[in-house]
Amino acid sequence: MKVGVPKEIKVNENRVALTPSGAEMLVANGHTVYVETNAGAGSGFKDAEYIAAGAQMLSTAKDVYDTADMIMKVKEPIKVEYDLIRKGQVLFTYFHFAASRELTDAILKSGSIAIAYETVQRADNSLPLLIPMSEVAGRMAPQEGAKYLEKTMGGRGVLLAGVPGTDPGEVVVLGGGIVGTSAAKIAAGLGAKVTIVDSNLYRLRYLDDVMPRNVTTMMSNPYNIRKLIKKADLVIGAVLIPGAKAPRLITREMLKDMKEGSVIVDVSVDQGGCIETCKPTTHENPTFVVDGVVHYCVANMPGAVPMTSTIGLTNATLPYTVQLANQGYEMAISANKELRLGLNVIDGTIVYEGVAEAFGMKWEDSHKFIK
Repeated sequence: MKVGVPKEIKVNENRVALTPSGAEMLVANGHTVYVETNAGAGSGFKDAEYIAAGAQMLSTAKDVYDTADMIMKVKEPIKVEYDLIRKGQVLFTYFHFAASRELTDAILKSGSIAIAYETVQRADNSLPLLIPMSEVAGRMAPQEGAKYLEKTMGGRGVLLAGVPGTDPGEVVVLGGGIVGTSAAKIAAGLGAKVTIVDSNLYRLRYLDDVMPRNVTTMMSNPYNIRKLIKKADLVIGAVLIPGAKAPRLITREMLKDMKEGSVIVDVSVDQGGCIETCKPTTHENPTFVVDGVVHYCVANMPGAVPMTSTIGLTNATLPYTVQLANQGYEMAISANKELRLGLNVIDGTIVYEGVAEAFGMKWEDSHKFIK
């Protein structure tokens, strides 16, 4: 198979979908890897490293799309890439369709096969291709929140760790999954007082057992959330429903109860966000203020630490990439239920229920297309 890796062009997206070691593995399996010139530069990987791994370099994204049977990316295609996508071409990347009707319509129109990293799912319901980036974003969230709590950055002037004779900062984490757990660990390590909110009592029992003493748990419901955000210095949105839009847990009306200069970091913004007032921002312009509350809503947080993120992502995606390349997407998806769940769109049809529900559209079972 011809596997193409274009350079990411979303603002401040420095990751790349495949490391040189990943390219070497695909070449060893008999495939041809085409990488756009300087695609790996933002992550610290030089063209010469890809060439040494057996990949071939192409000068433009158009060349990569025109040549490859399967395109590997990190972020979803954006408007200038839509016309490059061919009918029947496999796209393997993060899509988060439920957050964008425009993207959904464009991929439907293209007739391509969209396999979304974020909905590849194992039998235990874990999301193996979302986990590494969730770990990165979760670990970054308290770090970014702590920075924007500084008075010079627009925040209240609170140090999350506190010092002797002062109270530590209070952090509320909405969601006890991979992002929330990672965020709580880092916030607790800084010395903050942390509360994790989740709707799964069994998950809360587990977190109560494994977290340090400065982390408490609470059942997710509107009453508890309203009570917690009144005291919070930092709120981290970490809610995930695979392939679907995130539920709104904090409304605009609830912001009036928050402290002036407090900070919201909504990691779930790439799925629509779990805070009503959140909208995607970039690393160039990461924050905005609503009702005195600083909002940090960067949709590609791991793009700020691309070397770590790229290696972590390739470690997770490569076994699936090799299977898709070795067997072809139809056979690979037929043989691997995890990959089948990653299939979101094929030949102009939505085959993932959560995407269809987000826009009130029709969908078909993937078995109609893949036996």
